[in-house]
Amino acid sequence: MKFRFFAAVFCGLFLAGCTSTNSGGAARAAMNAAIRNEPPGNYFVGRRMYKQDYKVWGWVREPGRLWNSSRLVMLNEQRMLAPDRSRNAIGSDHNTEYKLFGSFSGETVYEPASDRFYPEFVLTGSEVLSLSPPDIYQVKRQNDPSVRILQPPR
Repeated sequence: MKFRFFAAVFCGLFLAGCTSTNSGGAARAAMNAAIRNEPPGNYFVGRRMYKQDYKVWGWVREPGRLWNSSRLVMLNEQRMLAPDRSRNAIGSDHNTEYKLFGSFSGETVYEPASDRFYPEFVLTGSEVLSLSPPDIYQVKRQNDPSVRILQPPR
């Protein structure tokens, strides 16, 4: 009888410790719902990803499309400088989310540190959407500018 009592108490405590809330999943679901409700228009949404060793600008997606459809881009700044470069503060806008105006040129640009080609985005304007947007990466360390991870958002 005592064994059953202790076994029941142990199992109850063990199972209570196993319950958890998936706040990360709830936050992601809320972010995805907000993305799906973005108004259509002639703009893009960009997430700046500054990396010390790479010259890529960040991830760009169409409005209403989830981050897993985004593309890692190189910016063509002939018409307008990137927001951080215009302030002469390279990388100061790491993880900032922007409304971007411009278009994909259809060309690709070679980035030597990663030894890859990336689509070229011709920037004509930008507006800050968020200075602290929700996390979009599979690996938290990707937010660190010194870590050489270029995995696509999830």
